[in-house]
Amino acid sequence: MINLYGRATNQSIKRKLKRLVYRLDKHSENESDWFSLCSSDFQDEARSLTLVKNGRIPPDEGTEYVTAPAELGYLVNGDIISLSVDASRINVIWRGNANANSLLLTERCDNYCLMCSQPPKTKNDDWLLDQAFDAISLMPQTAKEIGFTGGEPTFYGQRFIDLVGHVDKCLPNTALHILSNGRKFSDFSFAEKYASFANKNTMVGIPVYGAEETLHDYVVQAKNAFNETVNGVLNLGELGQLIEIRVVLHKATAPQIVQIAEFICRNLPFVDQVALMGLEMMGLARGNFSQVWIDPIEYIEELAEAVQMLAANKIHTMVYNHQLCVLHHDIWRFAVKSISDWKNEYDAVCKSCEVVDTCGGFFHSAKYGSSSHIQPMTRDGYPLTNRPNIQSLVTSVSNQDTWKRRSIPVTASD
Repeated sequence: MINLYGRATNQSIKRKLKRLVYRLDKHSENESDWFSLCSSDFQDEARSLTLVKNGRIPPDEGTEYVTAPAELGYLVNGDIISLSVDASRINVIWRGNANANSLLLTERCDNYCLMCSQPPKTKNDDWLLDQAFDAISLMPQTAKEIGFTGGEPTFYGQRFIDLVGHVDKCLPNTALHILSNGRKFSDFSFAEKYASFANKNTMVGIPVYGAEETLHDYVVQAKNAFNETVNGVLNLGELGQLIEIRVVLHKATAPQIVQIAEFICRNLPFVDQVALMGLEMMGLARGNFSQVWIDPIEYIEELAEAVQMLAANKIHTMVYNHQLCVLHHDIWRFAVKSISDWKNEYDAVCKSCEVVDTCGGFFHSAKYGSSSHIQPMTRDGYPLTNRPNIQSLVTSVSNQDTWKRRSIPVTASD
């Protein structure tokens, strides 16, 4: 796991900062541990600020600096951070070397999904949107993709649309992926405004948790959510926007995945892709364990049928957050290494697996609960443990690792 937060180990800044978001610019070609901090306002005082790593202290006694802790020692030229007003805390916002970068826009939301890994809050956090504007201004033109997450990003209304336009202006060639519950787009005038600002690389990922309103509204804990979500998808489709349908598979949705896939094929065949996703055992997923947890091995056949149905209808389909050993071999080619690198891990037994390089692995939170059927596999889809003398090797490797999965989360109530 990669830490994205840290506390400065040393600092020499005696004032409250006016700007909080900065890009790391290498101080000189010969200096890899010393960065000038550049803000989106180039006339700002930030040019006088410095970030150093590995316990270094700038030779100029008049330099204002902050020293990054060891866990943030991976920071390199071009990465973007935010500082607290007293520069005591460092938050990594964008990493050039990351496999995925997302900006949290708000923790407020009008859904309250049973398995939400980022439980909604009600407090004002507009500063997150302001931070996103600054971060986008500092990103390089070569950035391949960024994501907007929440909460519900469309909560901001026109300011959200302005942010989408800001991406188009600053990063016209960068793909933007927005995670939204889709309900706001049921207002056609809002969807129309969004479409006028979104460029050809902008996609909205919208969840559908049932083939009818009862199941979907139960999962998101909001009345009329299904109708608003589907109408939002229809509006975006009419406006020619890129759309992804997301389905998180858990105890309530997994048994219905074939019906959900059929609903998508019949009613939303114009969507650009569908992502069928495993649980992240954080937030409400842990708190609502008895309502959401299901071992993926229990829906292995249903998931395979749903994937093949979607693919047969020429809908680009992906399976996220699942280990290959709990997927039917017939759909391995649809599995994607989707977990962000900063929270992606592998179990000790995976070291002997022949397909570990193509397997998505685990969320760090899998230590709170994951399938009890994890095992090393051969490339042709058979358990590696069927081979003679391999079990002793797997046991030996497992005993050397300190990170252990639990088949039942510690918060389980039954």
